[in-house]
Amino acid sequence: MNKTNKICLLIVDDHKVVRNGLKIFISLFDEMELVGEAKNGQQAFELCIQHQPDVVLMDLIMPVMDGLTAIKAIRERFPAIQIIALTSFEEEELVQRAMAAGAISFLYKDVEEEELISAIRAAHEGRSVMAPEAINALVKQATTQEDPDTVEPLTPREEEILALVAQGLTNPQIAERLVISPSTVHFHVHNILAKLQAQTRTEAVAVAIQNNLIQI
Repeated sequence: MNKTNKICLLIVDDHKVVRNGLKIFISLFDEMELVGEAKNGQQAFELCIQHQPDVVLMDLIMPVMDGLTAIKAIRERFPAIQIIALTSFEEEELVQRAMAAGAISFLYKDVEEEELISAIRAAHEGRSVMAPEAINALVKQATTQEDPDTVEPLTPREEEILALVAQGLTNPQIAERLVISPSTVHFHVHNILAKLQAQTRTEAVAVAIQNNLIQI
């Protein structure tokens, strides 16, 4: 893994122009280091084995192995690697499938440069950043899949923690904010996911928004 203080990045996109643009952008930041680039998911997986980057910028629609398959494969093999889904296709199903596969964030390629660099920093810290359209897609998914009457109520402490999760705070940051131990936060987050029948923190936030448990 990364032995420097820099954020090691891997770019994955089947379009060379996009890869070049991202390379130029990343080179502007001293805290970032590009460790490789791939034109499909299979290459991305192999480069992750070789370099084990901190963050991967992953296109979703590619030949040989698509981004969704690659996200799942990489996260299963290297759970510490954070993956930002970065695509130009505004399809709700892509959002849902990317988050289910293990992406920490979902952004569109027309994202502002400041937003992208913030998302990379957040991913490195274990925090999620979502395009507004992506959040809407997850809320819609929750609407179609969850009956509000079947959602188990959260305790006041769980609601408090979930609100901080929605702000993108990590477990240690939540622990510091609430003056409790990280293990206690982990326990509460585990219960929150179980009660909301969610697989990920982002999905839990979407279900909570749908059921008016929190507001963002």
